[in-house]
Order: sequence, then C-alpha cells, then structure tokens
Amino acid sequence: MPLFVEAPGALPGVTTTCGTRAKDYILEVDGGGLALEDFDGDGDIDLVVVDGSTIERARAGEPGLPPRLYLNDGAGRFTPAGEAWAMAGGRWGFGAATGDVNGDGWPDLVVTQWGPTRLFLNQAGKGFEEKTAEAGFQGERWGSSAVLFDYDRDGALDLAQVNYLLFDLGTIPPPGGSCTWKGYDVMCGPEGLVPLHDQLYRGKGDGSFVETTLEAGFRPSEAGFGLGAMPLDFDLDGDTDLYVANDSTPNFLWENRGDGTFREVGLRSGVSHDTNGKEQAGMGIGCGDVDGDGRPDLLVTNFSGESNAFYRSRGARGFREESSPAGLGGPSMTTLGWGTGLADLDLDGDLDAFVLNGHVYPQADQPGTDTSYAQPDVLFRNDAGRFLPEPLYAGADRVSRAGALADLDGDGDLDLVALELDGPVHVLLNTTRDPSAESTAGPHWLRVRLRGQGGNTAALGALVTAEWEGGRRAAEIRTSAGYQAAAPAEAHFGLGSSARVKRLVVRWPSGREQVLEDVVADRPLVIEEAGE
Repeated sequence: MPLFVEAPGALPGVTTTCGTRAKDYILEVDGGGLALEDFDGDGDIDLVVVDGSTIERARAGEPGLPPRLYLNDGAGRFTPAGEAWAMAGGRWGFGAATGDVNGDGWPDLVVTQWGPTRLFLNQAGKGFEEKTAEAGFQGERWGSSAVLFDYDRDGALDLAQVNYLLFDLGTIPPPGGSCTWKGYDVMCGPEGLVPLHDQLYRGKGDGSFVETTLEAGFRPSEAGFGLGAMPLDFDLDGDTDLYVANDSTPNFLWENRGDGTFREVGLRSGVSHDTNGKEQAGMGIGCGDVDGDGRPDLLVTNFSGESNAFYRSRGARGFREESSPAGLGGPSMTTLGWGTGLADLDLDGDLDAFVLNGHVYPQADQPGTDTSYAQPDVLFRNDAGRFLPEPLYAGADRVSRAGALADLDGDGDLDLVALELDGPVHVLLNTTRDPSAESTAGPHWLRVRLRGQGGNTAALGALVTAEWEGGRRAAEIRTSAGYQAAAPAEAHFGLGSSARVKRLVVRWPSGREQVLEDVVADRPLVIEEAGE
C-alpha cells in the first residue's frame, strides 16, 4: 500500500489554470503555487492556492485568477475562507512565500507573479489586507519562487525573489517551427530567451521593504533562469545563505558574508553542475540533514534525460554530488521533476524524499521521446542511507508541479498538498499513523515551533537539533518549500521507537543556545526564546 492516500472530499472542486493545455508559450508551463500555514490562529494548517491566468486574459489586460485561502477543520478537510480573506486577481500568479513581515506575530503572504510581486498582511487572524503598493517591491518581472528570511540578522524579515526570464508576448516566437524538441514543434524557451537576475529586499520590520539587490552583490551579470529557492546555513556560521535552482543554467549558491553582502560560490562548492560538469535544468529543491551530521544536504529536481541531483554536504569542503550511489539518479532519468522535499515521511528516524513529476511539453506523449507528459509522482524511502523508489500514491500519472508538506490532520506524520497543472489541487494524507489511534502509539514524532524575540517572531533561520536513542538530526526553521511553495515554520522529527528526545538544542538567530532535556515526544512543542 502506498504511503499516501488521496483524502476524499478534502478540497472539492479546487483546480488551477495556467494557460491552455496546448502550452504554446513557456508562460503556461510552470503552474501555480501553494502556501501551508496557520493563518487564522486556530492551531490547524490552512492552505493558500496561487492561481494563474490565460494568454487571452493577458492580451486583453484582464486580471488573472485570484489567490484563494482555504481553512482547515483540523482533520485535513478544507473550506473556502470568508470575504475578509478574499484576494483580488493579479496579472498571472506563480509562487508563494510566508512569514511575519511586520512583527505582529501573525504569518503574512507574499505572492510572486508575472507582474509586480504582491504582499498581503494578516490582520490578526481575521483576514488579509493587500499592501502591495506600500511594500516597496520594484519592477514587473516574472517572479517564480521567493523566500522570507532575515539575511542581515536585524530581526526584520527580508525577501529574496527568484526570477525566471523576460517574457513579452510581442516578441516571444509563437509555436510552429521556430522551436523544436526531439523532432516536434514545441513552445520556445528557456534557451534562446533572456534570463533575469534575482532580487533582494531588506525588510524594515513594518511590512515595507527597500531593494538591496545590487549593493548586496546580486549582479545583473549573474542571471539564471531561476525557478527554485532555498534558504539554508550551509556553512553553519550562523547567518542564512541562499541556494537557487536554475533552468538550463548553473545553479547558484549565494554565501552570506555577514556584512549585508553575498557572493556566489556554487561552482566552488560543488552545487552548480552535475558530476560531469554540465549545467542541468533545475526546478525544485529539497533540503535536510540526511546523514545526521548537522549539516544541510540538497536534492534538486531536473529535466527528463537528466538525473535529479543529490548534493551531500562535506562541511568546509563544500558538497559532493551523490545521486547515483544514493539511489536518486537512475530512477529519475525519464521523469521531469518539480516540487520535492526531504523529510521523515515514515517516522523511522531518517529522511525520505518525494518528487512530483510532469513534463513541460504535451508532445512528450508522441513516439520516440522516451518519456511522457503525465508522469508518476515518486516516494524515495530511505533504507539504511539508500533511497528506494516506490509509488507516492495509488492512481494514474499526473502532470504535477508545486508541493508542500505539513501535518494537516494532527496525527503527527507529514501530509502533502500537490498541485496538478490545469487540474485539481490534491490533498494526500500520510498513512504512517492512524489519526484515531492513541497519541502515544508508535512510531514516535516531535514537532517544534519557536517564538523568537523581536520582529522575527517565528525565528526563521534558527537551528533545532534533536538527539534521541539511536538518532540525531538537525533542522532549520524556514518556510520555503523549494519550488513556488511555502510550508509551516516548524521543525519535524521522526523518532522511530523512541518516545522521548534526550536532548533538544535550539540555536536562535541571535546566536544564543537553549537546551531542553528529556523531552516527551508525540506532541507539538512551542519553545519561547529566553531573555538575556
């Protein structure tokens, strides 16, 4: 039996639109976004769906389909939020990021789009208020993924926006002979089009931002076709770095220098290319401490004909690409990956992976392509350090895109929301634990939220390390889910047969450490930052 099952009636009738099914333009292939967080403060994880538009609407200057909030009843079933939460349609939505940008203790929402980036402030759990005009975001680029993090450690959340390419309906070649793939006419891009450099905004702590892209070192000359983004402290120096997955150009690793500037070290650190020195078509990013050494490892999904990449941290020596020995390479050669994640999905104490797949070309179903348009989504279960592929769920193949993990029904295991291109938004419940069983029945787990001092109320960038009988793992507090999606600001640990955590260490963004010992498992735990 697959680990995940479709939750019947969890999100009835909710679909997204991204152009037409013909996919004549590259604008139509990336799909929308998701955000999972407790927006109304009732203790359950809610869902924002970021929707797109159509070429016809765009040509006519009409708004696209609006982002929508769905509230969780606590059992993983969602209903549309009331009028106070309504958000107007933008130009063409793509991704989502979450975090408390004005320091009031409530999670806010950033939506990226083909057009101006948008900000929605949470009104103390009572609704959203759009503050895009006041936010200070510059330009009308095609924003894909975005992350909220505190790069300068001043207590106010900042925003990094990953941009894809320059798209102009008046100059993009139409389909029909100018662009081909394996002998078939297809939409044009990204190769042959103009990549856009990423942007950085420093938060003022009041819900507004000032662009610091150039002074921080994000130079226009270092532009890639950006799709995925992941904040992480790869060198464990206490400040947050940024990894970017680029499509058909080398991936970037932006090292935070601790003085408000970044430098790009992807090539030097071994995370920009594959093992043969070739750039890949990166889409989504998973990040986690796979081997329990306290350092973050990276999983990057790539185009069909390319294996997904697994970059294992080697500390000060950077990373080594180990997709083949880890079991993540060969099984991914015929698929095109998007949303992904590294997490303990079966609660046995080690990290597993999921990969959502689906091609960009409907022509992939034609003879001779060695792939297909709809593809199986895959669970890679960790077995003694090697990942073994199996179906993620029972059912037909899909053209999947963004995905994010969270405990939607409160039973302790991580569930998955997955977006199908031009189709339903799927709620997939994890079957590892029975929601009706006793809370102390194994396997065991612990979910940790932090309450920080100052404006960074969720302590984004903190490092939580858990030690239990037979295991140890570190997890950073972040909200980025790697590809156009956001997940709750939590650290989640699977503990196997251990019902207690012997030692739990929190390294706060301030650098202070807080230690808890003999922590009872099988519960959500909230830790407040101690004062000076």
